[in-house]
Amino acid sequence: MRQKLLIVDDEPGIVDMMVSYFSSQYEVLAAYGGNDALQKLARQPDLILLDINMPDMDGLALCRKIRELITCPILFLTARVESADKIIGFQAGADDYIMKPFDLDELGARVAAHLRREQRRRDKAAIRLFGELAIDYSARTLTVAGKPIALSKREFDIVELLSLHAGQVFDRERIYEAIWGLDSEGSSGTVMEHIRKIRAKLAAVTLHSYIDTVWGCGYRWNA
Repeated sequence: MRQKLLIVDDEPGIVDMMVSYFSSQYEVLAAYGGNDALQKLARQPDLILLDINMPDMDGLALCRKIRELITCPILFLTARVESADKIIGFQAGADDYIMKPFDLDELGARVAAHLRREQRRRDKAAIRLFGELAIDYSARTLTVAGKPIALSKREFDIVELLSLHAGQVFDRERIYEAIWGLDSEGSSGTVMEHIRKIRAKLAAVTLHSYIDTVWGCGYRWNA
Protein backbone atom coordinates (compact mmCIF):
# COMPACT_ATOMS: atom_id res chain seq x y z
CA MET A 1 0.00 0.00 0.00
CA ARG A 2 1.41 3.38 -1.03
CA GLN A 3 1.91 6.04 1.60
CA LYS A 4 -0.49 8.98 1.49
CA LEU A 5 0.45 12.65 1.30
CA LEU A 6 -2.03 15.44 1.97
CA ILE A 7 -1.14 18.74 0.27
CA VAL A 8 -2.94 21.80 1.64
CA ASP A 9 -2.51 25.09 -0.24
CA ASP A 10 -4.94 27.65 -1.63
CA GLU A 11 -2.85 28.19 -4.77
CA PRO A 12 -3.99 25.63 -7.40
CA GLY A 13 -0.80 26.04 -9.42
CA ILE A 14 1.40 25.02 -6.48
CA VAL A 15 -0.91 22.14 -5.58
CA ASP A 16 -0.96 20.86 -9.17
CA MET A 17 2.84 21.06 -9.36
CA MET A 18 3.30 19.02 -6.19
CA VAL A 19 0.58 16.51 -7.08
CA SER A 20 2.31 15.92 -10.42
CA TYR A 21 5.69 15.52 -8.78
CA PHE A 22 4.64 13.16 -5.97
CA SER A 23 1.94 11.07 -7.67
CA SER A 24 4.38 8.56 -9.14
CA GLN A 25 5.59 7.59 -5.67
CA TYR A 26 2.72 8.30 -3.27
CA GLU A 27 -1.05 8.45 -3.09
CA VAL A 28 -1.63 12.20 -3.10
CA LEU A 29 -4.63 13.99 -1.61
CA ALA A 30 -5.17 17.69 -2.35
CA ALA A 31 -7.02 20.28 -0.28
CA TYR A 32 -7.37 23.97 -1.14
CA GLY A 33 -8.23 25.29 2.31
CA GLY A 34 -8.50 24.42 5.97
CA ASN A 35 -12.04 23.07 5.99
CA ASP A 36 -11.32 20.92 2.94
CA ALA A 37 -8.19 19.58 4.66
CA LEU A 38 -10.07 18.63 7.84
CA GLN A 39 -12.51 16.57 5.82
CA LYS A 40 -9.67 14.67 4.15
CA LEU A 41 -8.05 13.71 7.46
CA ALA A 42 -10.40 10.72 7.54
CA ARG A 43 -8.15 9.23 4.84
CA GLN A 44 -5.36 9.04 7.45
CA PRO A 45 -2.49 10.71 5.53
CA ASP A 46 1.05 9.64 6.40
CA LEU A 47 2.42 13.17 5.96
CA ILE A 48 0.92 16.64 5.44
CA LEU A 49 2.39 19.53 3.45
CA LEU A 50 0.66 22.60 4.82
CA ASP A 51 0.70 26.20 3.61
CA ILE A 52 0.56 28.77 6.39
CA ASN A 53 -1.21 31.64 4.59
CA MET A 54 -4.70 30.55 3.56
CA PRO A 55 -7.85 32.68 3.44
CA ASP A 56 -10.41 30.45 5.17
CA MET A 57 -8.21 29.19 8.02
CA ASP A 58 -4.72 30.18 9.09
CA GLY A 59 -2.26 27.32 8.70
CA LEU A 60 -1.19 27.57 12.33
CA ALA A 61 -4.77 27.22 13.54
CA LEU A 62 -5.30 24.32 11.15
CA CYS A 63 -2.13 22.64 12.40
CA ARG A 64 -3.43 22.78 15.97
CA LYS A 65 -6.74 21.22 14.89
CA ILE A 66 -4.93 18.48 12.97
CA ARG A 67 -2.81 17.68 16.00
CA GLU A 68 -6.01 16.98 17.97
CA LEU A 69 -6.83 14.25 15.45
CA ILE A 70 -3.69 12.62 14.03
CA THR A 71 0.03 12.47 14.75
CA CYS A 72 1.62 12.22 11.27
CA PRO A 73 4.47 14.59 10.29
CA ILE A 74 3.40 18.10 9.24
CA LEU A 75 5.71 20.18 7.04
CA PHE A 76 4.91 23.87 6.71
CA LEU A 77 5.26 25.53 3.32
CA THR A 78 5.86 29.22 3.89
CA ALA A 79 7.68 32.36 2.81
CA ARG A 80 8.12 33.41 6.43
CA VAL A 81 11.68 33.18 7.65
CA GLU A 82 11.67 34.84 11.08
CA SER A 83 12.79 32.62 13.94
CA ALA A 84 9.81 33.72 16.03
CA ASP A 85 7.43 32.43 13.35
CA LYS A 86 9.23 29.10 13.26
CA ILE A 87 8.98 28.74 17.02
CA ILE A 88 5.24 29.43 16.89
CA GLY A 89 4.87 26.84 14.15
CA PHE A 90 6.77 24.17 16.05
CA GLN A 91 4.69 24.92 19.14
CA ALA A 92 1.55 24.45 17.03
CA GLY A 93 2.72 20.96 16.10
CA ALA A 94 4.80 21.35 12.93
CA ASP A 95 7.73 19.01 12.31
CA ASP A 96 9.61 21.01 9.68
CA TYR A 97 9.62 24.18 7.56
CA ILE A 98 10.01 24.36 3.78
CA MET A 99 10.67 27.86 2.51
CA LYS A 100 8.96 29.14 -0.64
CA PRO A 101 10.10 29.14 -3.36
CA PHE A 102 11.41 25.61 -2.89
CA ASP A 103 13.26 23.07 -5.02
CA LEU A 104 11.01 20.08 -5.71
CA ASP A 105 13.82 17.56 -5.39
CA GLU A 106 14.81 18.99 -2.01
CA LEU A 107 11.17 18.92 -0.92
CA GLY A 108 10.93 15.31 -2.08
CA ALA A 109 14.03 14.40 -0.08
CA ARG A 110 12.63 16.08 3.04
CA VAL A 111 9.33 14.25 2.64
CA ALA A 112 11.08 10.90 2.20
CA ALA A 113 13.28 11.53 5.25
CA HIS A 114 10.30 12.33 7.48
CA LEU A 115 8.40 9.27 6.23
CA ARG A 116 11.40 7.03 6.95
CA ARG A 117 11.69 8.47 10.46
CA GLU A 118 7.99 7.94 11.04
CA GLN A 119 8.22 4.36 9.76
CA ARG A 120 11.08 3.63 12.17
CA ARG A 121 8.97 4.99 15.00
CA ARG A 122 6.06 2.78 14.00
CA ASP A 123 8.29 -0.26 13.64
CA LYS A 124 9.45 0.15 17.21
CA ALA A 125 5.79 0.02 18.23
CA ALA A 126 4.95 -2.95 16.01
CA ILE A 127 3.53 -4.73 19.07
CA ARG A 128 1.46 -2.88 21.62
CA LEU A 129 0.16 -4.18 24.93
CA PHE A 130 -3.10 -3.06 26.47
CA GLY A 131 -3.24 -4.95 29.73
CA GLU A 132 -3.73 -8.62 28.84
CA LEU A 133 -4.44 -7.75 25.20
CA ALA A 134 -1.55 -7.71 22.71
CA ILE A 135 -1.73 -6.41 19.13
CA ASP A 136 0.97 -7.28 16.61
CA TYR A 137 0.43 -4.76 13.81
CA SER A 138 3.00 -6.34 11.51
CA ALA A 139 1.60 -9.86 11.79
CA ARG A 140 -1.96 -8.47 12.09
CA THR A 141 -2.77 -10.65 15.08
CA LEU A 142 -4.53 -10.01 18.38
CA THR A 143 -4.25 -12.08 21.52
CA VAL A 144 -5.82 -11.84 24.98
CA ALA A 145 -3.83 -13.51 27.78
CA GLY A 146 -1.99 -15.42 25.06
CA LYS A 147 -5.20 -16.68 23.44
CA PRO A 148 -5.45 -15.69 19.73
CA ILE A 149 -8.61 -13.89 18.64
CA ALA A 150 -9.60 -14.49 15.02
CA LEU A 151 -10.53 -11.22 13.34
CA SER A 152 -11.54 -10.57 9.76
CA LYS A 153 -9.48 -8.10 7.73
CA ARG A 154 -11.99 -5.29 8.29
CA GLU A 155 -12.31 -6.09 11.98
CA PHE A 156 -8.55 -5.92 12.44
CA ASP A 157 -8.41 -2.70 10.41
CA ILE A 158 -10.90 -1.13 12.84
CA VAL A 159 -8.97 -2.36 15.88
CA GLU A 160 -5.74 -1.04 14.34
CA LEU A 161 -7.24 2.40 13.63
CA LEU A 162 -8.76 2.82 17.09
CA SER A 163 -5.87 1.33 19.10
CA LEU A 164 -3.20 3.39 17.33
CA HIS A 165 -5.16 6.49 18.38
CA ALA A 166 -6.20 5.37 21.87
CA GLY A 167 -8.56 7.83 23.55
CA GLN A 168 -9.41 9.60 20.29
CA VAL A 169 -13.07 9.53 19.27
CA PHE A 170 -13.93 8.41 15.73
CA ASP A 171 -17.46 8.74 14.39
CA ARG A 172 -18.87 6.00 12.16
CA GLU A 173 -18.38 8.05 9.00
CA ARG A 174 -14.68 8.62 9.67
CA ILE A 175 -14.12 4.94 10.43
CA TYR A 176 -15.96 3.89 7.28
CA GLU A 177 -14.03 6.32 5.09
CA ALA A 178 -10.69 5.31 6.62
CA ILE A 179 -11.29 1.55 6.30
CA TRP A 180 -13.52 1.17 3.26
CA GLY A 181 -12.58 4.36 1.38
CA LEU A 182 -14.58 7.28 0.08
CA ASP A 183 -15.53 5.53 -3.15
CA SER A 184 -16.88 2.34 -1.60
CA GLU A 185 -20.52 1.47 -1.99
CA GLY A 186 -22.22 1.01 1.35
CA SER A 187 -22.94 2.97 4.49
CA SER A 188 -21.37 3.72 7.83
CA GLY A 189 -23.96 1.42 9.40
CA THR A 190 -21.70 -1.52 8.57
CA VAL A 191 -19.20 -0.11 11.08
CA MET A 192 -21.67 -0.80 13.91
CA GLU A 193 -22.00 -4.44 12.84
CA HIS A 194 -18.23 -4.93 12.64
CA ILE A 195 -17.71 -3.36 16.06
CA ARG A 196 -20.48 -5.56 17.49
CA LYS A 197 -18.63 -8.64 16.21
CA ILE A 198 -15.29 -7.41 17.58
CA ARG A 199 -16.85 -6.81 21.00
CA ALA A 200 -18.46 -10.24 21.01
CA LYS A 201 -15.14 -11.94 20.26
CA LEU A 202 -13.37 -9.98 22.99
CA ALA A 203 -16.18 -10.49 25.51
CA ALA A 204 -15.74 -14.24 25.14
CA VAL A 205 -12.25 -14.03 26.67
CA THR A 206 -12.09 -10.82 28.75
CA LEU A 207 -14.33 -8.64 30.89
CA HIS A 208 -12.54 -5.47 29.80
CA SER A 209 -14.35 -3.34 27.22
CA TYR A 210 -11.68 -2.16 24.79
CA ILE A 211 -14.01 -0.25 22.48
CA ASP A 212 -16.14 2.39 24.18
CA THR A 213 -19.19 4.03 22.67
CA VAL A 214 -19.21 7.80 23.11
CA TRP A 215 -22.90 8.49 22.72
CA GLY A 216 -23.70 10.94 19.97
CA CYS A 217 -20.05 11.04 18.87
CA GLY A 218 -18.67 7.63 17.94
CA TYR A 219 -16.16 5.11 19.28
CA ARG A 220 -12.81 5.19 21.04
CA TRP A 221 -10.21 2.69 22.20
CA ASN A 222 -10.20 2.20 25.96
CA ALA A 223 -6.66 1.24 26.88
